[in-house]
Amino acid sequence: MQDATLDQAIVDHKTYGTLDRQHVLFSMLRKDDPVHLTEPSGFRPFWTISKHQDIIEIERQNERFINAPRTKILSIEFENKVREAMAGRPMLVRAINHMDNPEHAKYKKITHAWFQPREVRRLEESIGSLARASVDQMLQKGNECDFYNDVAVWYPLKVIMLILGIPDEHGQRLLDITKAYFGGGDPEMQRGSDLIDATFAYVNFFREVAQERRQNPKDDLASIIATAEVDGKPIGEFETSSYYVALASAGHDTASATLSGGLLALIENPAEMQKLRGNPDLIPLAVEEMVRWVSPVKHFFRTATETYTLRGKTIKQGDNLLLAYPSANRDEDAFERPFAFVADRTPNRHVGFGFGIHACLGMYLAKVEMIAFMRELLSRVGSIDLTGDPAWTETSFVGGLKRLPIRFSRLH
Repeated sequence: MQDATLDQAIVDHKTYGTLDRQHVLFSMLRKDDPVHLTEPSGFRPFWTISKHQDIIEIERQNERFINAPRTKILSIEFENKVREAMAGRPMLVRAINHMDNPEHAKYKKITHAWFQPREVRRLEESIGSLARASVDQMLQKGNECDFYNDVAVWYPLKVIMLILGIPDEHGQRLLDITKAYFGGGDPEMQRGSDLIDATFAYVNFFREVAQERRQNPKDDLASIIATAEVDGKPIGEFETSSYYVALASAGHDTASATLSGGLLALIENPAEMQKLRGNPDLIPLAVEEMVRWVSPVKHFFRTATETYTLRGKTIKQGDNLLLAYPSANRDEDAFERPFAFVADRTPNRHVGFGFGIHACLGMYLAKVEMIAFMRELLSRVGSIDLTGDPAWTETSFVGGLKRLPIRFSRLH
């Protein structure tokens, strides 16, 4: 593959909608050019970092490699559209995953306690009830469904709505916004919307939530954010809505992608599914492997604050770096048999939740909800087979399957 073709493929949403194409591309980069200067037409240049070890090296040095101002792949044309829509601001939202210290630490502290194991354990019974209800609804469909659209998108959304304290009647509206927000370049997911429209729809939805919680605070995460202060002052409207958008969108789409992609991996590897049925205590390990396998977050950017040498390449101050997480999670030097799905893989040092100070805030919650669901599914649903071809979302940022047609039987 010529450099120009390679560089366009890295930014092309379609690459990520065809898994073989994605894995061939990044396997080649890991082998031939793991620190690759990428100069696609219509995009500002950046370095593509494809090795597990290198991504950890960069993530560890959060003062040398910062989040702002470039956060993800956007064309120059789209960057200009964002500035125009946001009165000169370079991003549509500014959540903690866009911030650097000391600001990052202050904003993370607002919700940090909510995502700690002690708090999440308080919610385990409610999360277990949602998992049971989701499998109930699946079984009520008879013996066939589209697992992604009928089950996987709804369950994590219900968990997010539970912790934010959002009533059930808003579920469909939130789901439609999330699909458009993470639709990437996929016409099926966007449905005439675009990222700017979807972001504004999110912001407007959560503006109403924030206003209501300021007047009537409750024991939920929405109230914590609505009434939050940093340095003794209430946080601004932009930061408030950004916080909601980040929690609702990232916490939802990543879990949906992991559950559906994880189930597909079990269907394609029946011995691994049998292993879990025979020993449900292995499910927590299997969930870690599903995160590695699916890698729902495709990339984040970092920007170098000083000149740095990596594998003999000189990264200059101000250069942007794309951290390719699916590539790191298939790195032959970091994992034995990286292209095999091993349900009880251990150790499993995947970077599916990121690494360092910017590791996913809701990581423990995500694991608890996915473990609860897989326990319900594997104890109550018997054989599970494909009835058609699965399809993946064409997005270079966050996503996974968009269709998973299955046939299944009831165990009891």
